[in-house]
Amino acid sequence: MLDRQGIGMTSLRTRERMLTRLANQGICSPQVLEAMRNVPRHIFMDEALASRAYEDTALPIGFNQTISQPFSVARMTELLSGTGKLASVLEIGTGCGYQTAVLAHIFKKVYSVERILALHKKAQMHLWDLKLTNVSLMYGDGHLGWADYAPFDAIIVTAAPVDVPQQLLVQLAIGGSMVIPVGISGKQVLQRITRTVNRYEYEDLEEVSFVPFQMGKE
Repeated sequence: MLDRQGIGMTSLRTRERMLTRLANQGICSPQVLEAMRNVPRHIFMDEALASRAYEDTALPIGFNQTISQPFSVARMTELLSGTGKLASVLEIGTGCGYQTAVLAHIFKKVYSVERILALHKKAQMHLWDLKLTNVSLMYGDGHLGWADYAPFDAIIVTAAPVDVPQQLLVQLAIGGSMVIPVGISGKQVLQRITRTVNRYEYEDLEEVSFVPFQMGKE
């Protein structure tokens, strides 16, 4: 049976302490904080690591991938939700599905692409258990996006390419924003890219550390 409430270090009280920490770190969107409250992070990781679920750290989920730290999830979600366009979002890098679940509490429709089949299946299981019906998942090469449902009001990328993939830029709706870490390991910066009628506007926001963006499928 799915344990959404948790006990001990996975309890609602522990989750509330995470929310207090996020607010102290500058997350101010009530919508984002409520989404973080509603999504039980501990169910997205192996039982051996569940007691660390609400620490502000990235944790391994296998296949040389990690579940992003709560602050990174909240920060990137807030950057997207602040644009005002909340109909559709494309996520590149489903991972275990945690960021996907948070997005599903804010956007009307979430499309998410994962290149590692085992993680794709794991995310399917988690999101099904949470009964999130506004999420569509695809096993595929995230570098290509998901053109069938473009353009998207928002795009979020959870791994760092050296350069922003052109295929993702063209799938962004006019007026939409993409949040993406860019750069080589140790020299990554979080960017927000907004598409206007005539161009793309780039903002460098802060230094970050994400797993490298990989092309192809496994």
